Amino acid sequence: QTASSAIKGAIQLGIGYTVGNLTSKPDRDVLMQDFYVVESVFLPSEGSNLTPAHHYPDFRFKTYAPLAFRYFRELFGIKPDDYLYSICSEPLIELSNPGASGSLFFVTSGDEFIIKTVQHKEAEFLQKLLPGYYMNLNQNPRTLLPKFYGLYCVQSGGINIRIVVMNNVLPRALKMHFTYDLKGSTYKRRASRKEREKSNPTFKDLDFLQDMHEGLYFDSETHSALMKTLQRDCRVLESFKIMDYSLLLGIHILNSNMKEKGECSQSASDTKRHGGQKVLYSTAMESIQGPGKSGDSVTRETTNTMGGIPAKSYKGEKLLLFMGIIDILQSYRLMKKLEHSWKALVYDGDTVSVHRPSFYADRFLKFMNARVFKKVQALKPSPSKKRCNSITALKAASQEIVCAVSQEWKDEKHGILAEGQSYASLDEEVLGSHHQPDLVPSTPSLFEAASLATTLSSSSLNADEHCQRDQPTLYSNSKGLPSSSTFTLGDSAIYLTSEQSTLETENDNASVLDVYL
Repeated sequence: QTASSAIKGAIQLGIGYTVGNLTSKPDRDVLMQDFYVVESVFLPSEGSNLTPAHHYPDFRFKTYAPLAFRYFRELFGIKPDDYLYSICSEPLIELSNPGASGSLFFVTSGDEFIIKTVQHKEAEFLQKLLPGYYMNLNQNPRTLLPKFYGLYCVQSGGINIRIVVMNNVLPRALKMHFTYDLKGSTYKRRASRKEREKSNPTFKDLDFLQDMHEGLYFDSETHSALMKTLQRDCRVLESFKIMDYSLLLGIHILNSNMKEKGECSQSASDTKRHGGQKVLYSTAMESIQGPGKSGDSVTRETTNTMGGIPAKSYKGEKLLLFMGIIDILQSYRLMKKLEHSWKALVYDGDTVSVHRPSFYADRFLKFMNARVFKKVQALKPSPSKKRCNSITALKAASQEIVCAVSQEWKDEKHGILAEGQSYASLDEEVLGSHHQPDLVPSTPSLFEAASLATTLSSSSLNADEHCQRDQPTLYSNSKGLPSSSTFTLGDSAIYLTSEQSTLETENDNASVLDVYL
């Protein structure tokens, strides 16, 4: 309801006065009571002994926990002069907000800080969160959680406008080809038609699963660092009973044309930023790298990629990813519990975004690890070569077996034709004298069964002409013709006629290999 130009002017005037006034206070350790201090100053339009004159309506400017936030800024390497220069030297740039909160967003001209309006309960919750936030940052400044640099309130015309200064996750110097707001929820998590019509829309979970259904791929080290950072951050949020947060993910596609444009805009942005102090641990790459990385390598990578995390799409496209966890000022209070209970009655309770903090954190991590961020498997020796070698050896062994067995068949057949033995003596001779090659397994196999059936069948055709009276009913039918021989082993059956088996045995030994295989 208040003109954004008046809000921007009041923010710059108020921060300029309070930060400048804070420099006169000596440095000391942060005490518990410092988190709950609120300083207030009145800035009339005509000015006063302490405040400058301005052409905006009269307003009162409040600063929450000034000493604590001064410590946070020092922790991130932000000097007071650079902080004032970034925010107050040039007009703030207003951004569009895709969310449903109705918050206003402003970005500084140097692209380093985001200023967001927050609700009264969110500002109150952040103030209560500060002691734990202080402890977490001391333990690990490398985090994807928002970096809060200041909490203020502008009072004008009976209206309170609370603002928080944070790190900027998505640099404007690089074009974000895709921007996603991911919660790990699937219930109504699709960008609206109005949002899609924007020049730079912010998509949601279902849109990501449709557009990037194979996920984003990282090398092993980067993937491990990213997932460890997410797990640590989610456990911190869970301990504070925070839920309904999101991962803001910006994707820049690197190709020849876009890369040239990005480098040009990057050099312009770097020229601007070299005038002031770069914020430490503010980029995505700096946020996930462990303390083992040297400062020089971090600076080099940040300069080359503007702090983006290198990745690849399932199509093989080279990407730069910019990300951060946002909207962490939602605690699982009574209204959120009622909202979850109502949605769980109407819809699947596990798919809605509002949920108890422990379940929300687990679902969030599972979604990121399984659907969004994937690890490129290291190249290992392919087992196909071993498989090919084993197949070649098996074929060579099979050919040796076929040659040896076919030679035995020929010898046995010639012996049978010469001696004219009966079927009974033939059976005894075959079963008694037949020996297996060394390469054939000792257990009777399907190949051996087929060999025996083929031998008996081929023998019956030739021997039937010489000794029809030895066993007239054993291998002939009622008409005196040789019948078909059938062999069954388990569920397998090989059916061969006498003529077919004789032809295959004499002319085409390769078909026996086909039967074996």
